[in-house]
Amino acid sequence: MAKIGEVIESAAAIAKGMGITFKEMLQPTITEAYPDGPAELAERYRGAHVLQRDENGLEKCVACFLCAAACPANCIYIEAAENTDAVRFSGGERYAKVYNIDYNRCIFCGYCVEACPTDAITHGHGFELASYSTASLIYTKEQMLVPLAESGQPASQHNPAPAGAAGKVPTY
Repeated sequence: MAKIGEVIESAAAIAKGMGITFKEMLQPTITEAYPDGPAELAERYRGAHVLQRDENGLEKCVACFLCAAACPANCIYIEAAENTDAVRFSGGERYAKVYNIDYNRCIFCGYCVEACPTDAITHGHGFELASYSTASLIYTKEQMLVPLAESGQPASQHNPAPAGAAGKVPTY
């Protein structure tokens, strides 16, 4: 009698699974045209990091090392240098002479963004980080820094393709 109950339970489970499959077959297909068109990302998507500038065009990063301290993957490397009156890179006393993020280790947790007191580091919408070389996944400050806006329009929040990546970079 127990075997008959097992057979009935198994048949009911298969029927339930097939019912879900049949119901999904009748739904309209949702297809993204990603390679041919821009990807549709959520507004709060955590993509590749972007180093921001202030309204004067200076770097917001003051090399406080809080982002590196908050990073659980230990993927942020910073070297600080002093600003001078003649040459200023940031609004503070110091600036990040070297700012590297190793995307081989980054887990996109967002702790670095939350820890930054000047909102210098943010998550952009760049997601095409794949590369054949792990050396090209170490992004430098120059790759992450928002370019100066010459036209007065806000600068892009997308990072360039890694140095070893082939193919075209999509336009957004």
